[in-house]
Amino acid sequence: MNKLSRAVDVVVIGGGQAGLAMGWHLQQRGLEFVILDKQTLPGGNWRNYYDSLQLFSPAEYSALPGMVFPGDPQGYPLRDEVVQYLETYTAEFHLPFEGDTRVVEVVQKDKAFEVRCDYGVIFTARSVVVASGGFSRPYIPDIPGLESFSGDYLHSSAYRAPEAFAGQRVVVVGAANSAIQIAYELAGVAHVVLATREKIRFFPQRILGLDFHTWMKLTRLEHTRWLSDQSTPVLDTGKYRKALVTGRFQLRAMFQQVLPDGVVWPDETTSQIDALIFATGFRPNVQFLKQLPIADQQGRVLQRNGVADQVPGLFFVGLPKQRNFASATLRGVGADAGYLMPQLLRHLDRVGSKETLAHRARNSASGRQDGCAFHRCQRS
Repeated sequence: MNKLSRAVDVVVIGGGQAGLAMGWHLQQRGLEFVILDKQTLPGGNWRNYYDSLQLFSPAEYSALPGMVFPGDPQGYPLRDEVVQYLETYTAEFHLPFEGDTRVVEVVQKDKAFEVRCDYGVIFTARSVVVASGGFSRPYIPDIPGLESFSGDYLHSSAYRAPEAFAGQRVVVVGAANSAIQIAYELAGVAHVVLATREKIRFFPQRILGLDFHTWMKLTRLEHTRWLSDQSTPVLDTGKYRKALVTGRFQLRAMFQQVLPDGVVWPDETTSQIDALIFATGFRPNVQFLKQLPIADQQGRVLQRNGVADQVPGLFFVGLPKQRNFASATLRGVGADAGYLMPQLLRHLDRVGSKETLAHRARNSASGRQDGCAFHRCQRS
């Protein structure tokens, strides 16, 4: 197998909402780029969420730049509708998406980056945009005894449908939207307890006829870091509160230990259970950047508004609270990608040819589009 090397202006790592939004902005500027993803088709982690997942924001607040989300603007799209939208978006704009390509490592070489992929593929680029997002590495807290649990335990990212848990005793861990939604759904077929470390904060889905996200826009709170994807109140039409009041599922303070066949609660009582589901969030997927100074000792990404602190030419899109409340959402990634473009272009000017960039921009303006949707790199 021969090693394949290709040179581009920009490599975008991640083919979900953040990577596609970045691709749209790069294309508008006539740059030569590629979007890499380990999955076969675009859509990122939307493909991996549970079957019944429904957006917490209306369709009118769930679009990427250049294309409205189809359907009722006030409706709440399902997982599969989001996946279809992202696939259509890629095809409509002929974004150069290359699937089945897992990035193994990114290193600096002279004034460029080498993006090393599996199967020996190497891309050389003057800039790299990490759009692998904040939802690629499921996080399960370290709880005493968990490794000895004889039942099933999984992260919410591996949960698909309630039927597999029919008749079982299930504890769902978490206090945000996904935890509540999964617990509510499971309670239709199983005995469910929701375990939380903090109080659940409910918030009406709609106030005076307007959705929560509309109020965020009107009050301009969406431009702050007041909330993030993992601290947003549970948006409720009333059914979740009612489910707790009527005992559809139970709510208890977080257990302190896991036994081979159950859990130990804070009051020292125990419960036998069959399964644990952790809706406990994610961590950024940046392991392929281990050769670069991009994280502190606590693992926090060293970036400011998407610009790497210590690595010129390296950018991020899609991190929670990257610039504001919306940064990790469909509605937010386009604006964040657009914010980065002037800085990315200045970096390309410093390390490359302005004449080349201008030539590509003219070609883009004349309507020429390079690359094709769902393109895969050759491995020979």
